[in-house]
Amino acid sequence: MPVQAAPLGGATAPADEKSFADRTYAKVFWRLVPFLMLCYVVAYLDRVNVGFAKLQMSQELKFSETVYGLGAGIFFLGYFLFEVPSNVILHRVGARVWIARIMITWGIISGAFLFVNSEWSFYGMRFLLGLAEAGFYPGVILYTTSWFPAHRRAKVIAVFMAAIPISGIFGNPLSGWIMDAFNGAQGLSGWQWMFLIEAVPAVLIGLAVFFYLDNRPAEAKWLSDAEKELLERDIAADNRGKESSPHSIATVFRNGRVWFMSLIYFAFVTGQYGLTFWMPTIVKASGVQGNLNIGLISAIPFLCAAIVMVLFGLSADRMRERRWHLIVPALLGAVGFVVSASAGSTTIAVAALSVAAAGVLTCSPLFWSLPTAFLSGAGAAAGIALINSVGNLAGFVSPYVIGALRDATGSTAAGMYALAAMLVVGSVCVFVTPARMVNR
Repeated sequence: MPVQAAPLGGATAPADEKSFADRTYAKVFWRLVPFLMLCYVVAYLDRVNVGFAKLQMSQELKFSETVYGLGAGIFFLGYFLFEVPSNVILHRVGARVWIARIMITWGIISGAFLFVNSEWSFYGMRFLLGLAEAGFYPGVILYTTSWFPAHRRAKVIAVFMAAIPISGIFGNPLSGWIMDAFNGAQGLSGWQWMFLIEAVPAVLIGLAVFFYLDNRPAEAKWLSDAEKELLERDIAADNRGKESSPHSIATVFRNGRVWFMSLIYFAFVTGQYGLTFWMPTIVKASGVQGNLNIGLISAIPFLCAAIVMVLFGLSADRMRERRWHLIVPALLGAVGFVVSASAGSTTIAVAALSVAAAGVLTCSPLFWSLPTAFLSGAGAAAGIALINSVGNLAGFVSPYVIGALRDATGSTAAGMYALAAMLVVGSVCVFVTPARMVNR
């Protein structure tokens, strides 16, 4: 007799069943996605706040631009090595336990950055932070496949990944303010206080994850039996459409489509981390003075990106079209990088960086609609992790190359042109991907 079970009965009108499904997915969305966003805001801030620390740390510890770029990028070597094992463990033990472990571990390591006093300690801590954080992002992507079918996932991932620009909108001014306000307190520099203070939320939220998340719909006490049945039926139907998915870890590594997806993601991540790791330096070079002012100006491109990436995600789900929703923002990002390289004023530079940020940060969430359209089960756990780990090697290459080019030329222009070229390469690869494989 439960009223909510009616939409699953055969006599119910399709409109009523759709209304029940929409209400159920809205309920799941508001229960999970804002909390996962909060987790990623903290994760991304702890990953890239080194870009702000550089403004003081490089001068105090006498780091060259190349040393900074290498240290920023070494994070992704640790990330690469533990990414696939981490996601396979998450698939076996569940998201609740494993995501909590990831967040608490990276919070502790991030706070320990206040002890960095040389190039090699910087390299070592960045490597350890990458090991600790490995598996978080692909784990969340995998987690969404247990709750949302393919045609509802682009919006979910886009909103989740809006955490990246949100971390920039709030994190950049916060980092600048901490560095100015706490510099010299208790004998510590501003950058040391920044690492310590911004590490605390990761540990606290990691503890909350253990009590808040459910591994799958069947375990969710906040769902009715009818709602659980709907979700499980939709996910099962979604997985039946993925017969060509690799079904083991070994077959994932031999699957050409997985490696092609890795190439596309590598191209897009090159632009993403080129932007986030060097944004404060680029803004400072345009003539902005003071860490707080640099943080406030740096927030503008991320605000633009947050709006654009959600709009594109909604449009991609509504139209069930994936390729052009990736190609267009990637090309816009390339244009933004090219214009920013030759900008003659702060206003033009920030406008161009806003276009670049909107384009390149929109690519990341929409990209995941491609591989999750054909990966399922254990193949999805390993495949998503492999794509993410290989793609995120760009996080090592990109900041290091830009740093080396800046040392060699005294300008970031060559680096911006390189980022634009990689976005064009990614666009071409998306264009040749068969529409029938990904438009779901």
